[in-house]
Amino acid sequence: MNSVKLIDFVDTLKLSKKDIEIRKKEFDKFINSGFPSKNLEDWKFIDLNKTISAKIPNLKFLNKEVNIYSDQKNSLKNIPFEVDNCNYILSVNGFIKEINLNHENNNKIQIIREIKNLTTDLNKSLLSLNNALYYDYIKIIVKENYSFNQPLIFINSFTNNIQSTNINLKFDIQMEKNSSLSLFNLNSDYSTNNFINMSNHFKLGENAILKNYKLNLNNNSNLYYSHEDIELYKNSISENCLISGGSDFVKNDIICNLKEEFSSAFVNGILQLNGNQQHEIRSTINHLSENTKSYQLIKSSLMEKSKAVYQGKIFVDSKAQKTDGYQLSKGILLNDGTEFNAKPELEIYADDVKCSHGSSSGNLDENKIFYLMTRGLSKDEAKKILLDGFYMEVIEKITDIKIKKIIKKLMNIK
Repeated sequence: MNSVKLIDFVDTLKLSKKDIEIRKKEFDKFINSGFPSKNLEDWKFIDLNKTISAKIPNLKFLNKEVNIYSDQKNSLKNIPFEVDNCNYILSVNGFIKEINLNHENNNKIQIIREIKNLTTDLNKSLLSLNNALYYDYIKIIVKENYSFNQPLIFINSFTNNIQSTNINLKFDIQMEKNSSLSLFNLNSDYSTNNFINMSNHFKLGENAILKNYKLNLNNNSNLYYSHEDIELYKNSISENCLISGGSDFVKNDIICNLKEEFSSAFVNGILQLNGNQQHEIRSTINHLSENTKSYQLIKSSLMEKSKAVYQGKIFVDSKAQKTDGYQLSKGILLNDGTEFNAKPELEIYADDVKCSHGSSSGNLDENKIFYLMTRGLSKDEAKKILLDGFYMEVIEKITDIKIKKIIKKLMNIK
């Protein structure tokens, strides 16, 4: 890692002298900390440093091949549904190739392609790595009183010529007062043994509504880390749904800061794992003002030697009276080799609150399987029906009907 020279990026990214200095400082922070390991509380269940050392021992931080491939039409062909009826942004190997907002009033949307103020966190080495080595950037500002007519699909495409490479992606969204947007983050991955590091910041103004859905079902051997920081102001709503089952390793880290009264955050998710996959959702909901609400529901199904982790924390500030916070995780272990870890937390400094958390794990009900088999189904068919029913509690919480139909189709749920 010490051999990386950011000056080598100049030709690819056209960095200024100031940009190089900023990125070098960020990369030095990453070098000093390295990849997270089990020594850190947030990573106590899955050791990323150990995983990368074993799976990608020759990880490249700079790879000029990432920008050689530019056939966006071919990337769009790999999307398993029709994108023409939606807005979309296509990113190929970390570079934004196409922005299509044809269904919207462009006067109500502002697009920014450069970061003015780069925020950093000294305690998070992966954010420092992202700040140092991100290839491209886009910020979308949804203007006051504007609601998107169609969902915005953010397509993250990774091509089969990329191997053993670190790719960092960064995009932000700002929702002004009384605005609304449905965002669908979709990974379309055909690359091999890469480490993908994503960072997003969302800011929701008064009465703004962001429906934020993330899907990773495309089978691949990559390792993913995603960090989302969401700021919520008065009466704003953030609906988040994470569905994860495609990559060998995934960690979704989502932080919701309920900064003003009557704001609400919802985090729902499904981990659908098999083989040696390791996936984690870590959510932190910070109730920082009174009369705020949060709801979290995470469901996991595990086969073979897979491992699922859910770490969920509800923090209630002393001034956040009348907080309503709920958190629940459930896991189904389909054979003996699986591992399910849950760490629910409540940290409450106010006395007029309603908060609860819970976690459970177990097997599919054999009596229900037997009953379905007596009705002519095979054992595998019976298990699928029961698992689909298990997932449906999360799927039904998706309030964007168009996105819900797409997700049910991709998960083969009727």
